[in-house]
Amino acid sequence: MAGPARRCCLGWDFSTQQVKVVAVGADLNVFYEDSVHFDRDLPQFGTQGGVHIHKDGLTVTSPVLMWVQALDVILEKMKSSGFDFSQILALSGAGQACFSISDSPVWMDSSTTAQCRQLEAAMGGAQALSCLTGSHAYERFTGNQIAKIFQESPEAYSLTERISLVSSFAASLFLGSYSSIDYSDGSGMNLLQICDKVWSQACLSACAPDLEEKLGRPVPSSSVLGTISSYYVQRYGFHPGCQVVAFTGDNPASLAGMRLEEGDIAVSLGTSDTLFLWLREPTPSLEGHIFCNPVDPQHYMALLCFKNGSLMRERIRDESASCSWSEFSKALLATEMGNGGNLGFYFDVMEITPEIIGRHRFNAENCEVSAFPRDVEIRALIEGQFMAKRIHAEGLGYRVMPKTKILATGGASHNRDILQVLADVFDAPVYVTDTANSACVGSAYRAFHGLAAGAAVPFADVVKLAPQPRLAVTPTPGAAQVYEALLPQYAKLEQRILSQTRGPPE
Repeated sequence: MAGPARRCCLGWDFSTQQVKVVAVGADLNVFYEDSVHFDRDLPQFGTQGGVHIHKDGLTVTSPVLMWVQALDVILEKMKSSGFDFSQILALSGAGQACFSISDSPVWMDSSTTAQCRQLEAAMGGAQALSCLTGSHAYERFTGNQIAKIFQESPEAYSLTERISLVSSFAASLFLGSYSSIDYSDGSGMNLLQICDKVWSQACLSACAPDLEEKLGRPVPSSSVLGTISSYYVQRYGFHPGCQVVAFTGDNPASLAGMRLEEGDIAVSLGTSDTLFLWLREPTPSLEGHIFCNPVDPQHYMALLCFKNGSLMRERIRDESASCSWSEFSKALLATEMGNGGNLGFYFDVMEITPEIIGRHRFNAENCEVSAFPRDVEIRALIEGQFMAKRIHAEGLGYRVMPKTKILATGGASHNRDILQVLADVFDAPVYVTDTANSACVGSAYRAFHGLAAGAAVPFADVVKLAPQPRLAVTPTPGAAQVYEALLPQYAKLEQRILSQTRGPPE
């Protein structure tokens, strides 16, 4: 065997468009990575963007055999490169959210609206379901997909011995036997009681009969499921003692890859803006998702998604800053924190959180106006986007703490002036990190944690030597006072817009 410095853990990501792998050494640095792109490398499956979109425009599936073949291809590539499989101590991975049949529904599928309404009705309403499982009923969530299969293909369902998430299915390939579903990915199914971490008998019964037996018992996310199958030992030279740590979802794996801690926030500023939050005491609502935390079984994580992200910022840049990010930044620098009380809501497509469409501008007297000066428009957009994120994060139970840090990724994280507004609104320092393979890297970190979890070693201690994010900006003095006054006002105006578009809340 080579020296300890070459020992490593593998992190896998079975994502929508590709299978990726990284090898992370004992020093917690990535020294190998590779991928197989479904459309390009496995054209025989006829996917576009890794999926098949059916004629109804709602059903979206992916061939399960394609994932299996992609794994074979990537392992052969590693073998050809001379990769020493005998040095792998453990492996773990992540998968997109869905469950596995020969042509499996994936997270893009939205064909189960009827089943969602049935589940919510059976559980006493959307809020009751959210309080129990962490989310109201979502079309892509596995419980509703299972209900659809049972209703439309009862014979196929009755013949099914095991139902897996992509994550547990991928783990099963390495184990050579059925893998358990972990708590964190399991809490994205509308079936798991997130507080008790057991399947909800009422939810199971509302979806399909004999479902608990087909799902198996859920397990903690740091669980070692067993050693790798002898097939991989014989074919690739894996050490027979290589451990398989429970696989999880792609979002929980990304939280691990970013090494969030209690009170931290990860903000991905991309086509859509996404927030990951570390929560101690969550408050489930009709917005966002609350999952079991993948690296601390006593805590939780929350996910919020906002559709009007970078595309909205680019439109306002084009309209108000002559298509120039430099001019956009100058506008932010030329305007004061709080924007003189001018507040804006910018949703060119129907937003998820909150469900609003259109552009709405309010002056310091809370009167709606048709337009702002260009510089005011730009600051109103950025302040509004970040105030909305803070308001809805706090609605899920998040609170800014003295040690809170924000980890920013995505295209807009390269703009220091946008990050300054983020730091000011949240009154927390902003760090930047390269998370191109955060789910993969997080899976490798979780593999190391699985090896140490039996000794009750906290995840933070396991990854403390990993590369550190870089401090980008700190809050401007006085920012806390400015936004403490504005945030309640922004929330009230948001509710006013909502009541105007869909009537007062019940």
